[in-house]
Amino acid sequence: MNNSILLTAAHRYWKTVGHAAVCALMLFGSGVAGAATWEIDPVRVELSPQQQTAAIKIKNNSNQTTTIQINVVAWSQSEGKDVYASSKELLVSPPMVTIAANGEQIIRAALRRPADATGELTYRINLQELPVQPAPGFTGLQVALRIGLPVFVKPKTGKASPKMLWSVARMPGNTLRVELKNQGNAHVQVSDFALYIPGEDRAIVNESGSSYVLAGQAHEWLLKTGSSEKVSGGRLHLKAYTDAGNVDTELELGKP
Repeated sequence: MNNSILLTAAHRYWKTVGHAAVCALMLFGSGVAGAATWEIDPVRVELSPQQQTAAIKIKNNSNQTTTIQINVVAWSQSEGKDVYASSKELLVSPPMVTIAANGEQIIRAALRRPADATGELTYRINLQELPVQPAPGFTGLQVALRIGLPVFVKPKTGKASPKMLWSVARMPGNTLRVELKNQGNAHVQVSDFALYIPGEDRAIVNESGSSYVLAGQAHEWLLKTGSSEKVSGGRLHLKAYTDAGNVDTELELGKP
């Protein structure tokens, strides 16, 4: 009996967003079937009242045919967690594609409702590879690729932008709690950040990886530090990199 696992390939926001990004599964050796490689352009979709449609190019860089099922979900957040719900407000066509080896396919997304008056709308386009039929006698792992493309729709009036409020507090067990509250009307994506003792160059903690904080929501990170004696002062220096600009500021060390 064949085993089957699903790997989710997460993409990270770079300054080149909007250009092609390669999303690939790493091979775990010869005992893996169906490890496809896709190239997607753009890696996130931005719509507006003036631009309600977008084209997305998917290129199959592998040497085998891949079939992809596509669906759309409304995207919100609650208590720092992503929440998804089925939605017909964004239409993606076609809903399923089969792309030959080294071939490509254009899919199109279209907004089916008016943009919000003052806030950003958020969705995800999920691309799910359907597992290929393994060769007779295959006993390894069957791998499928799954990608979620974020979709952001600008509001009708006013400027859509995040408003970041960072804070840091000391927790038990040599742990720092870093929180970001987004008080704006649009998302912010944090690619990485680090905390320093003011005046020093070596970070005492850092966080790498991509995290979205939607409008009106908050996200927190619990980071272990082995330098608890160094954070006994009242302030820490924060350097963060986001799609809304870099952050370089000092934070007062608060209490949980």
